[in-house]
Amino acid sequence: MKGICFLVVSAILLGMASSMEPSPLQDFCVAVTDDPRNAVLMNGKFCKDPKLATSNDFTYSGLDIPGNTNNKLGVNISVINVDKIAGLNSLGISLARKDYAANGGLNPPHIHPRASEIFLVVEGTFYAGFVTSNPNRLITKVLKAGDVFVFPVGLIHFEMNIGKTDGFAIAGLSSQNPGIITVSTAVFGSNPSINPHLLAQAFQLNKTVVNYLQKVF
Repeated sequence: MKGICFLVVSAILLGMASSMEPSPLQDFCVAVTDDPRNAVLMNGKFCKDPKLATSNDFTYSGLDIPGNTNNKLGVNISVINVDKIAGLNSLGISLARKDYAANGGLNPPHIHPRASEIFLVVEGTFYAGFVTSNPNRLITKVLKAGDVFVFPVGLIHFEMNIGKTDGFAIAGLSSQNPGIITVSTAVFGSNPSINPHLLAQAFQLNKTVVNYLQKVF
């Protein structure tokens, strides 16, 4: 019986390991976007020859500039991932600046399928939270400047600036390419559209409401 338990636990641990981003096999892997003939293949990506790497491969400027929040949600997110800093490739980290308009700037419920997120409030007062997997418990907190909140990988989460002044936060994510799935857009704005009868039944809505939401998104 102990042998069977050991095999089961080993299989689970191996499955967890394979679901995470692979560990780097060298100091760094600067992503190559031009000529792969001057590159090596590592962790499924073409990497610049380390001898050709420069400081520019590991640098980004401009995160001090506020984003434009003049939109329906009152939010602007500047993501610094492997597309912005090629040297992030294989390192399993990225960064984002999040700007929010006063009185309700909202980053709506969304998911990062490949990363946990740590959220640091720099300015503003935020209502933030996430929903656990079944039985879907809501965990929330009101955050002020200097406060930190963590959103576990794959869970629906959100942030809203409930303060009377504009706010911004810095977020760190545990992937160089965390991805994002905004729940409302994914459900009602997919291409091609999800069958409205299915959505009406799933959300217990009138089909007219579903049709309207699909047009909005």
